[in-house]
Amino acid sequence: MASVLVVEDDPIIRTSLIQSLSTCGHLVRSAPDGFGALREITQSPPDAVVLDLGLPDIDGADALRMIRGLSRVPVLVATARDDDLEIIRLLNAGADDYLVKPFSGGQLAARLEAVLRRCLPAAAGAPQAQGGGGGLPGSGGSSPMVIGELRIDPLARVVQLAGQDVQLTRREFDLLAFLAEHTGQVVSRQRILSEVWRRAYLDEQTVDVHLSCLRRKLGENAAQPRFLHTVRGVGVKLVCPA
Repeated sequence: MASVLVVEDDPIIRTSLIQSLSTCGHLVRSAPDGFGALREITQSPPDAVVLDLGLPDIDGADALRMIRGLSRVPVLVATARDDDLEIIRLLNAGADDYLVKPFSGGQLAARLEAVLRRCLPAAAGAPQAQGGGGGLPGSGGSSPMVIGELRIDPLARVVQLAGQDVQLTRREFDLLAFLAEHTGQVVSRQRILSEVWRRAYLDEQTVDVHLSCLRRKLGENAAQPRFLHTVRGVGVKLVCPA
């Protein structure tokens, strides 16, 4: 059972969402606008937020950015906007998943459970990683992963290279941690989209853009890679430099 904040201005839709989630056993609060949601998150942080974009006071995308300035609470965006570029923008801005309206109560409940499993693994009962291979972000592990001079701490969400902090965005960290979980393995872009973005049908260029940013921050480039190696026509892998 999780505490869920529903941010929706339409009272009929808001009531329906509250009923659907309450039936699943969640403790549900609501806010009719963006600033009300920010107050709720500040005063009594929920386990997850269901965020409508068409809010009366501020646009939901702006509300998402403000939420990310306050908290890393999982956010499931509920939107009538189905444009790919808009969806990519929302995911890159920090949304954990999204649903395009109209959707059923069952779809909402299933997506919310998936977000909670990914973002709150301990609360969702996910097993802890075993052995000395390092923590697994999204599966409950908390031990740092060390690949040569690169150190990735999933619990603190901190990356260090040769002892110096590397400042990454949320999605860059998730991508790097995922590749670190599979060190030495070639991972396809489609799998990365499916397991990191949770959207297998997004443009693969989304992955390439984030890889390029990661390489720059790790002091390398595609022509002279140290950690991030592209296997043409197959995918990408993170390796320990020789």
